[in-house]
Amino acid sequence: MDLYIANKNYSSWSLRPWVLMKTLEIPFNEHLMPFEGGFGASHQAFREFSPSGLVPCLVEQTADGELAVWDSLAIVEYLAEQYPNTWPSDKAARAWARSASAEMHSGFAALRDECSMNCGVRVELNALSDTLSADLARLDALWQQGLERFGGPFLAGNRFTAVDAFYAPVAFRVQTFNLPLSDRASAYVEHLLALPAMQAWYQAALEETWREPMHEAETLKSGTLKADYRRS
Repeated sequence: MDLYIANKNYSSWSLRPWVLMKTLEIPFNEHLMPFEGGFGASHQAFREFSPSGLVPCLVEQTADGELAVWDSLAIVEYLAEQYPNTWPSDKAARAWARSASAEMHSGFAALRDECSMNCGVRVELNALSDTLSADLARLDALWQQGLERFGGPFLAGNRFTAVDAFYAPVAFRVQTFNLPLSDRASAYVEHLLALPAMQAWYQAALEETWREPMHEAETLKSGTLKADYRRS
């Protein structure tokens, strides 16, 4: 399988299937296609491999020809058909994990808008908006529910599954913006960040020299840059 992703520093959607496949040792070929001049230019370039013009996109050669699967949630479900350990084996844990993943996929708009993923920098927020505070409260409650109900250290039990992959980009956002969370939720963030696959992604992000103006502006629209650890 071939997985097409964008800049590791910025692309939260790309991280989801990448960290899942790496952690579960699902073999794939990585194709990193950097953002080009904002959404519009990238959209046209990405159409060469992705029907939607967006990343991530998983491409597999089958007996019937080339098969493209786009959108991170669709990719995860496609993988689950071949790799059952993608989701928890327990029915209740699996249902919870799918619900939590779908909530992340479609929700937390303020978190996405005010705290865009930019792995290599540290930003001090000017203020916590009411909408961001509400997102963080819901995030904290959801994580604590999963950790308490299924015993941790991952959200749906004792092993990494797709629901953890969906929240992996949030761990980088928490690190970048120093977002306030409960002790248990903060410990979960540290657990995610320490995973070998997450460390590999982070180190690769720091080595990237691309600077995409739209993403850089989004990072600082709600805060002040305190540190930049990326290679210049």
